[in-house]
Amino acid sequence: MRALVLIIVFLFSSTIFAKPTFEEYTQQLKDEAKALGYSDALIERAFDGITYRKRAVRADKNQPERKITLDDYLATRVPDWKVKQAIDIYQENKELLDRIEKHFNVQARFIVALWGNESNFGKITGKFPVISALATLAYDGRREALFKKELFSALQILKEGHISPDAFLGSWAGAMGQSQFLPSSFLNYAYDFDQDGKKDIWGNKADVFASIANYLKNEGWDGSATWGRQVRLPNGQDGATLAGLSKDKSKTLQQWQTLGFRKHSGADLPARNLKANLIIPDDENGRVYLVYNNFQTLMRWNRSLYFGVAVSYLADRIKFVRE
Repeated sequence: MRALVLIIVFLFSSTIFAKPTFEEYTQQLKDEAKALGYSDALIERAFDGITYRKRAVRADKNQPERKITLDDYLATRVPDWKVKQAIDIYQENKELLDRIEKHFNVQARFIVALWGNESNFGKITGKFPVISALATLAYDGRREALFKKELFSALQILKEGHISPDAFLGSWAGAMGQSQFLPSSFLNYAYDFDQDGKKDIWGNKADVFASIANYLKNEGWDGSATWGRQVRLPNGQDGATLAGLSKDKSKTLQQWQTLGFRKHSGADLPARNLKANLIIPDDENGRVYLVYNNFQTLMRWNRSLYFGVAVSYLADRIKFVRE
């Protein structure tokens, strides 16, 4: 008898706590949106045609099977053809980029490098309906709070009229436009540079460039400085010691010089009163860098060391050819 009671209790509990269907969950999202003050008309327009996107869930759970090195990453993210394209695009948009650089005090080469790494200069921006992608990932449950926050931020973007629901497309994770901002980043940093009343990071290069620059400026970018440099290790430096140095607080370039670090060419480090941190993306046999505060700003854009180095490397390639 006791076993029968336990089975009934289990079945009853399972029914109560069963995960809702996607349709039921979508209705819950609509109810929450309404409670947040969004109008019925906006909610219905935004959620019209919403579907569960299995590809978004697969992409979110997918982990690379093969460990790649920084050299592998740079070869695919910053090949020579992309460098040439970046330089050509820089020259084509120089007048606009110069104005934006002056307005935000952010070097144009970093704007172009971020643009190139995020969306291949606006060519790859994603074809997922943003509301469907975010609702799907929230429903999946692993990072529900994050994606619900982004979904309600997306509703705010629609409410403000920056884009229409049918054109509201992005990546599987809801990253949008040529700058690949998540909706919350859009609300914080997107910039209407041409003052047409819309922050158009999908099709307006002035707004795209200005939004990237505005993000960097607000996250601490120093337009009078660069990002860092590749360095040569002291002779006989072991991996354990390097790992410890990479976890230490920043040191001045002269302190790094005293420890035996040199430019990658073997020359002395610059005699400037700059503080830098040591980063080792792979190990002591790979590329090693001393990085400044601007690199930390890039890391707030994307927490990947590989991404930060790729952006910086492309920006340096643009600078080298320009000079």
